[in-house]
Amino acid sequence: MRDFSVNVLYDGSDLSKPDQVQAVVESTQMQLGALDILVNNAGVQFVAPVHEFPNDKWDAIIALNLSAAFYAMKAAIPSMVSSGWGRIINIASAHGLVASVNKVAYVAAKHGMIGATKVAALELANQGVTVNALCPGWVLTPLVERQLEERAEASGRDVKREAELLVAEKQPMHKFTTPESIGDTVLFLCSDAASTITGAALSIDGGWTAQ
Repeated sequence: MRDFSVNVLYDGSDLSKPDQVQAVVESTQMQLGALDILVNNAGVQFVAPVHEFPNDKWDAIIALNLSAAFYAMKAAIPSMVSSGWGRIINIASAHGLVASVNKVAYVAAKHGMIGATKVAALELANQGVTVNALCPGWVLTPLVERQLEERAEASGRDVKREAELLVAEKQPMHKFTTPESIGDTVLFLCSDAASTITGAALSIDGGWTAQ
């Protein structure tokens, strides 16, 4: 990236495919020289009651939201251990700690991600590699912004009011988390100040899971 004098790569691999996850890690190591920091952030959602949840949707969500993180960690860990330093941050969710109706696959995947984070953290505790999970609540992304606009159009209320109502459904703090603040937390976990933070599931959720 010219603005910051760093090399940036884009790879359009399908992260639901184990061999393509492996290829992304290997390509990064080959073209950039190393993979020191791994952030697993891929995800997809579908909602339906358990007894109506489509099998293909279950398989797709587990593959991308959980298995992809496992395969990426599996591929990246050996070189991190070899170099004696690495940081793995898995972007889980408040739904990795608590449940909501109609989200069986997403909740299962995010709970599984936190479990996998803890296992990897224990295995790597004395090898210079930390492994942590972030658990955001409501995050103001373009997808959520579109949902708010659709809710406002349907209800006749303005977008600001719809945002307040949406966040209040789960969070005591009626404020969205921003992608930028999540990025700043990732940077902190990669810093020397966080060198003994490992195996943690850090909530960034406006008090959602404190209830």
